[in-house]
Amino acid sequence: MKRIIFFVIALVSLGGVGSIAAQEPATQSASPERAAVTDEATGLVTIESAYSVEETMNNLEAAIDEQGLIVVARIDHAANAEGADLELRPTQLLVFGNPELGTQLMQAEQAVGIDLPQKFLAWEAEDGTVYLGWNDPSLLAERHGLEDQDEVLDQVSMALETLAEGATAP
Repeated sequence: MKRIIFFVIALVSLGGVGSIAAQEPATQSASPERAAVTDEATGLVTIESAYSVEETMNNLEAAIDEQGLIVVARIDHAANAEGADLELRPTQLLVFGNPELGTQLMQAEQAVGIDLPQKFLAWEAEDGTVYLGWNDPSLLAERHGLEDQDEVLDQVSMALETLAEGATAP
């Protein structure tokens, strides 16, 4: 019970990411052939990975640790499905954050905590291609009516894209 309470407290109190700098084209990554794209309807940003789901998430977790961010949880959805006698292609979720930025957003609108900490999802498509996805931080601004938080949201956006590019590039 104490673990569950601690985990819930951690999820609520963490948020955002540090200030390190799929379908309709949006933000281009540094390499044009590996452009991140944003689905405008869902706000999901995706980039193709050169690695397996496991390797992509290992790369990502190492980069997050190097930046001094907090990894809250890593969830293997495929393993959980297997435990329920169901099949699912490799799919993993990484939950992480930095209270310095996330707290600023929650101070502006506390309900934004439902969308924090930040998350990355890596999955293997039917054709074997691996993708890494995350929520576009502008979605937070729209969903929660955040005003005067452009600087923080820009920091979050840059950090997410930098982490994603580093974890997925060959």
